[in-house]
Amino acid sequence: MPHAAAVGSRPSSSTCTVELEPARQPSHGSDESPSSRRPVVPPTAVTAKQRWNRPRINTFRVAATFVSFIIMGANDAAYGALIPYGLRGTMLMFGAQLETYYHLTYTVVSLIFLSPLVGYVLAALLSNGIHMRFGRRGIALLGPGCHTVAYVVMALHPPYPVLVLVFILAGFGNGLLDAAWNAWVGNMANANELLGFLHGFYGLGATLSPLIATAMITKAKAAWYVFYYIMTAGAVVETAICLAAFWQETGHQFRHDHPTTAGQTTGRTRQALGNKLTWVVSVFLFGYVGIEVALGGWIVTFMMRVRKGDPFAAGISATGFWLGITVGRVILGFVTPRIGEKLAIIIYLALSILLELLFWLIPQFIVSALAVAFLGFFLGPLFPAAVISATHHLPTSLHIPSIGFASAFGGAGAAVFPFVVGAIAQQASGGVAVLQPVVLALLAVIGAIWVLGIPGGWLGRNQRRGRRGLSV
Repeated sequence: MPHAAAVGSRPSSSTCTVELEPARQPSHGSDESPSSRRPVVPPTAVTAKQRWNRPRINTFRVAATFVSFIIMGANDAAYGALIPYGLRGTMLMFGAQLETYYHLTYTVVSLIFLSPLVGYVLAALLSNGIHMRFGRRGIALLGPGCHTVAYVVMALHPPYPVLVLVFILAGFGNGLLDAAWNAWVGNMANANELLGFLHGFYGLGATLSPLIATAMITKAKAAWYVFYYIMTAGAVVETAICLAAFWQETGHQFRHDHPTTAGQTTGRTRQALGNKLTWVVSVFLFGYVGIEVALGGWIVTFMMRVRKGDPFAAGISATGFWLGITVGRVILGFVTPRIGEKLAIIIYLALSILLELLFWLIPQFIVSALAVAFLGFFLGPLFPAAVISATHHLPTSLHIPSIGFASAFGGAGAAVFPFVVGAIAQQASGGVAVLQPVVLALLAVIGAIWVLGIPGGWLGRNQRRGRRGLSV
C-alpha cells in the first residue's frame, strides 16, 4: 500500500488522518459488462477512505454494526452465567435450571463452546465468496438470520445434542459478522478509534449478558432458557436494522467497489491464505479470543468453586471482566494509534500477564474480582489493534479476504480454548482452577507470536506510516 501524500488541511477546526491509495483502472478484456466497470481515471488520481459519517448512510451502517456486536458479545458471555447450573452436582437452589434438563460433566458441557468451531471455520472460508456474490446485504441477512434461528431453538430447550448442533449455526453467524464488519470498519479513516467503539459494543453486550442472566436465575428464579427469549428479540431487531442499513450493498456493488477481486474470489482467498501475515494475525487472534471467552465463560464457575463466592457475586465478577474489556477498548482505542499498534499490544500483554498472576496467586475473592476487571481493561484493545496492524501491512486487495479470514479464524478460539479448559478441569484434581495456568500460558504464547511475527521494530512500520498521513 503506497504511503499517503501530504496535502494541506482544510480550514475547518477539526482534522483527521486519512490514508490515500492510487485508484485502479479496470482491467482490459474483463468479461464484465461495460456498465459494471469503473470509469477510466488518471493514474495519479487518489481515493480517500470512507468516514463513519461520510457518505451520510455510513452513520446508520456503523450503528448497525454496533448492534450486531452487542448481540455477539451477549451470545459469547452468556455461557459463563449459565454453565454453573448445568453441571452435575450443582444444588438446585434457583428453580428449574439447565441441570434439570441435562446432567452434565465439565467435558460434556464444554461441547457448547467447541461446536461453534465448525461455524467459524465455514465463515472463514466462505466470507469472501459471500461478499462477492451477495455483497454486504448477504452478510446482513445471513449473520443475524443465523442468530435468530439459533436463539429460537435454544429458547425451546431441546435435547442437549440438538443444543450443541444449533451452536454451530450461532458460530457461523458470529463468524460472518465478525469478519465482515471488522474488515469494513477497519478500512475507514480513524479506524483505531472506530474499531475501539465497535468492539466496545461487543463488550457492552458481554457486560449486560451475564448480569441479566445471573439476575434472572438467582433473583427471579427463571429457567435458564428464558434468557434466550431476550436474545431472540434482540436478534430480530439486529436482522431488521442490518438489512435496512446494507440493503443497497449488493454483490454487484461490492464487485464494482473492489474490481481487483471481481471474478477472482477463489484466487484472492488463496492469495490471502498464502500470505504469512494473514496466518500470524489469525493465530494471534485465535489465542486472544480463546483467552477472552475462556475467562468470560468459566469465571463464574471459578469464583464460585475456587474462590467460594456466592452465585450472584460470582456473576458480578464476570460483569466486571466484560465491563473492563468495554472500557479498555473505548479508552485505549485513542491511545493505541499514538504509540503504534505493535508497541501498544506488547505493553498491554505485559500488563495482562502481571494481572493474571495476581488473579491466580492471591486467593481472595475481592482481589480476584478486581484483578480480572483490570485484566479485561488491558485485553480489550488487542483485537482491534491487531486488525489495524494487518491493514497497514497487507496489500489493499487482500484486506477483505485476509482480515475476514483472520477474524473468523480468531473467533474459532472462542470455541476451542473454553472447551480445553473444561476438558482439563474434568480430569484435574483442582477442577476449574486449571483456568489460570492455561490463560497465563496463552498470554505468553500470543505475546511471542506478536513480537516475532509482525514486521518492523518495536514501533512497527504502521507507526512510521502514520506520521506521514495527511490531514484533510
